[in-house]
Amino acid sequence: MLLINLLGVLLIVAIIYWFWWYEPNKVNSDSNQITITVSNGVYSPAYIKVAANTPLTLNFNRQDSSPCAETVIFPTLELSETLSMGENAPIEIPALDAGEYAFHCQMQMYKGKLLVS
Repeated sequence: MLLINLLGVLLIVAIIYWFWWYEPNKVNSDSNQITITVSNGVYSPAYIKVAANTPLTLNFNRQDSSPCAETVIFPTLELSETLSMGENAPIEIPALDAGEYAFHCQMQMYKGKLLVS
């Protein structure tokens, strides 16, 4: 009985870590070409800091066969792209004003942000 309770507590801690405490990779980029790998339930890097008023290309490389990994959406930019397995899917991002621009899968399980400054 004690073992079952201990396993239950460990599972709860793992869930809390994954959904609330997990910090994805962050990258500062001076380049206008960035590759984002989609695998194991995350975008890597997930937080990308770029310069304002500069167009950029995000190359999403899907390595995860999960149906949720199939689409990336930039809601405030009204952009959506279907990602093919094992291929780079370039998404052209126009020059943006300073701010935060979220991107995610259709179920919002995979999440990321463009930090524009």
